[in-house]
Amino acid sequence: MRRPDSLPPGSACHADAMTTALPPGCRSHVVDAAGHRAHCVEAGEGPLVLLVHGYPESWYSWRHQLPALAAAGYHPVAIDVRGYGRSSKPLPVEDYRMVRLVADNVAIVAALGHETATIVGHDWGAPIAWTSAMLRPDVFTAVAGLSVPFSPPGEVRPLAAMRLMAGDEEFYIEYFQEPGRAEAEIEADVRGWLRGFMFSASGDAPLPDPTVGTIATVRRGGLMKARFHQPEVLPAWLTEDDVDVYTAEFQHSGFRGPLNRYRNVDRDWEDLAAFRGASIRVPSLFIGGDRDGPTLWGAPAIAAFDRTLPGLRGSIILEGCGHWTQQERPAEVNAALVEFLAGLPR
Repeated sequence: MRRPDSLPPGSACHADAMTTALPPGCRSHVVDAAGHRAHCVEAGEGPLVLLVHGYPESWYSWRHQLPALAAAGYHPVAIDVRGYGRSSKPLPVEDYRMVRLVADNVAIVAALGHETATIVGHDWGAPIAWTSAMLRPDVFTAVAGLSVPFSPPGEVRPLAAMRLMAGDEEFYIEYFQEPGRAEAEIEADVRGWLRGFMFSASGDAPLPDPTVGTIATVRRGGLMKARFHQPEVLPAWLTEDDVDVYTAEFQHSGFRGPLNRYRNVDRDWEDLAAFRGASIRVPSLFIGGDRDGPTLWGAPAIAAFDRTLPGLRGSIILEGCGHWTQQERPAEVNAALVEFLAGLPR
């Protein structure tokens, strides 16, 4: 049986979808990041800006930022995180722990010929970016997080806290814990699941019915997609072609690696015990949406930014914006990122 981390580069249809999706002026290649295969899509020249996507996305979630940051005089590089797209897909769950992903980022910066970078992350990419700046401020000299605010490692084990949040139901991260369970739901209809999830977590989705619940929790024994909305027509920021690109990526790479990231939340808490209560002192920026679950749940973390992010240059909450910050509001996010970058020493 062929190992997932030794798959060939991809079928012809996957390669064609990848090539078609590249924004003008961007180039795609794979770098050796200390033995890890890391797929990068990059543009421009200048100071390095490393763009780290979330779940269930890929480098493609930064398609609007790559040309804009390049035009502003920077070298933006959107990666496929370990487990996604053309990057390595190791089998062990523990190979997706946070410290491994931070090590990947450090190695990618070196492989690209840079010594330092500004790191920008969205969704799961935000904690990866925050932690990269917390552990290696010598390499990641500035950081921006989208959707998920910085919160230093705390005293409560994450899964225990999530069980309290969900009450009689399962918080979605708890639902993702058992290997194979969420994979079976998603892979039965990859395109339909991605389409429904992305729309339902956006600012264009109907407001949650309190008698039904939100997509953040799952009825015990149920399926996450039971609460998805499937609109007849997608909003302008998410086209059917966009859904096709994501679908081709995940039909090729599968969901095991991406979901293994969630299966390390308690392991990360143990690994980072020495950093409980730590702050990030490099220049920082936060952008969230007022209809985005992690931003809303993260209100206490945002309120503590004066203590946890002493180098904060801005905390922006976009009205009417849901979870897919840089895709739903590309112009506003691009302007905020360019302003943030322009204020950094070069």
